[in-house]
Amino acid sequence: MADPLAVVFDCDGVLASNGSSWQSIHENFGTENREMFSRFVKREIDDDEFMADDVSKWMQKRERIHKDDIARCYSGVKLMDGAREVVSRLQERGALVAIVSSGVDVFVGMVASMLKVDDWIANGFEWDEEGWMIGPLPSRVLSFEKGLAVEKFRRINDLSPGEIISVGDSGSDLSMKIEGSGFIAFNPSARWSLEAFEAASVPIVDSDDLRNIWPLLFDGEEF
Repeated sequence: MADPLAVVFDCDGVLASNGSSWQSIHENFGTENREMFSRFVKREIDDDEFMADDVSKWMQKRERIHKDDIARCYSGVKLMDGAREVVSRLQERGALVAIVSSGVDVFVGMVASMLKVDDWIANGFEWDEEGWMIGPLPSRVLSFEKGLAVEKFRRINDLSPGEIISVGDSGSDLSMKIEGSGFIAFNPSARWSLEAFEAASVPIVDSDDLRNIWPLLFDGEEF
């Protein structure tokens, strides 16, 4: 495969060291969504139903939630080792860098700003004029259909699929791989994700340092 002209990253667990930007809110608010997550992975519910259930649980705890409350949930989250260096060097080589995430836009926007990526998209919430949460917005990114966002990014930037490589850590991220494009599985932590990657025969980087994807991006070249 030729050197990529664009690399599309998932955010949670790839560019950032957190497991899930949604789970970070649950941990901060003292709620949990294990049952609904299990149903979501089995495709029994969709993204909108999953988000609505999350918000309902949070509202039962807090009644009113301000945008600042959500931002504070990410105060201890750090970038993944090597993320800043990889993004910077990709852009130095003329590659576009984008984020396609079904995570929380408040958080993904923070990461996108820190890394100065070229484009990003994520899911999120509706706020009133004073910054109080009204509820979830309709999904912009479908977790198991991320290729829709990657394809839109491809068209906007006049790229061919063969010029794009996506990087994700979850089995659902395989949907980022539009026909003809590449995919790298990075540091999968869940068993179901590892099994999905192995079944799809995609390269797997078993490391928590993003610089270790470099030889796969550039044909054996060391970072």
